[in-house]
Amino acid sequence: MALVVAQEVPTSSSMAVPHGPAGVGKARHRMRSQLRSGGVSESVIDDAVLILSELLSNACKHGRPLGNALAGDGDVRAAWQVDARGRLIVEVTDGGGPTRPVPATPSVTAHGGRGLNIITALADDWGVRDDVHGEVTVWVVVHDGVHEPDAGCGRDGFATRVTSPALQPLPGMDFADVFDDLD
Repeated sequence: MALVVAQEVPTSSSMAVPHGPAGVGKARHRMRSQLRSGGVSESVIDDAVLILSELLSNACKHGRPLGNALAGDGDVRAAWQVDARGRLIVEVTDGGGPTRPVPATPSVTAHGGRGLNIITALADDWGVRDDVHGEVTVWVVVHDGVHEPDAGCGRDGFATRVTSPALQPLPGMDFADVFDDLD
């Protein structure tokens, strides 16, 4: 019988992240370290770190920095906590932007546009909150019950939701037909 001891994750972990790619790695590292020391399961931590990366990337690409800073200057805010109900919640706040965060339907060859779809597949819930002074916060409930022994292991169907469609064979064409002219 394994004894699971839930350690206390800081009730509020918040940090300013530079508006741009420079601070994303530092935020991921800090989150991973704090959640690991708080006894959160590795699979939940992996999901949370990926979600944080996607949220920060979207905030830097589509949102303005907080305050009156110009794009590329200033900061956005990243925060995470395990609340009293045992839910891991991740939030990223920026200075707003011209559009609202919504999942996209990118083409197969598109180089981006899948971040919120990934978040939807990994998270238990997510949404957008308009804050004071034009700030926008995207919040994500990564997982309920982060201290349960099997927390984060219910993602079995994820790979089937992100795989490419099967290719259909061409009528009248056999694999060997392609090599007939090579003799």
